[in-house]
Amino acid sequence: MVSRAFLLYLSRQHGLKGVFSQFPGFKQVTHRFIAGENIDDAIKAIQELNKLGITATFDHLGESTSSRQEAESDVREYLYVLDRIQATGVNSNVSVKLTQLGLDIDEDFCMLNTRKIVENAKRHGNFVRIDMEDSPKTDATLKIFRTLFQEFGNVGIVLQSYLYRTEKDIDDVISLGARIRLCKGAYQEPESVAFPQKSEVDANFIRLMQKLLKSGIYHGIATHDDKMIAATREFAARENISKDSFEFQMLYGIRRDLQLKLARDGFKVRTYVPYGEFWYPYFMRRLAERPANVWFVLKNLLKG
Repeated sequence: MVSRAFLLYLSRQHGLKGVFSQFPGFKQVTHRFIAGENIDDAIKAIQELNKLGITATFDHLGESTSSRQEAESDVREYLYVLDRIQATGVNSNVSVKLTQLGLDIDEDFCMLNTRKIVENAKRHGNFVRIDMEDSPKTDATLKIFRTLFQEFGNVGIVLQSYLYRTEKDIDDVISLGARIRLCKGAYQEPESVAFPQKSEVDANFIRLMQKLLKSGIYHGIATHDDKMIAATREFAARENISKDSFEFQMLYGIRRDLQLKLARDGFKVRTYVPYGEFWYPYFMRRLAERPANVWFVLKNLLKG
């Protein structure tokens, strides 16, 4: 079995995108997990999800922007996405990564860029979710999130159960009254900041999930793990927490049957729909989260 650490290493080797793209079947494989390279592809994918009773969040792929021009281009793309959501009527919000908006260039510059998106979303009656990246970015990400939440209100944050610090961060965000997406975490982190064992990450996820559901705030529980989903359903039923007071969140192309089943069972389900040209790091991290998907990739490449 290919290791998670090796796949995460490959996700940082951006030059391999061109190598993999030469395989005839590779584009078909990426379309399993990525809606396409442009917004029209993503809108079509979301329209199909909406027909099934599933909502969405747009993610324009990209991260670690190295120039102000690139960051400003991504801001324009997100403003356009929000306009297209309004025009087409699809049931979706947007998710942003702060490194894509200039966090590695200058924090104030990133704040200005993110504010433009959140302010535009506010005008459209929409919502912005700020993704969490690797742990060196956590403090700056939370700082920008808090500032914009207090200014606009229509912004939420992602927190990761594999970090030791997350329970305190959740308490702080709940005290603001803000919405959280809880996930396990997809980046490779040192044992000094993150639980090293999957069993510890899972136990923390369940503990934090319970705290979120009891808070009375509408949160997202982001997982494809059957055990985590069962624990969430059981806790909600035991505590008489209604199905419409939280949502399950999953990734485009992963556990599609489960997404549909949860929606048919009356739960709110939101799918994270990525699109864009900079798909390679995202795609490799998805393989790292579930290495069994590597065999799906290899099988389709051999077909090609």
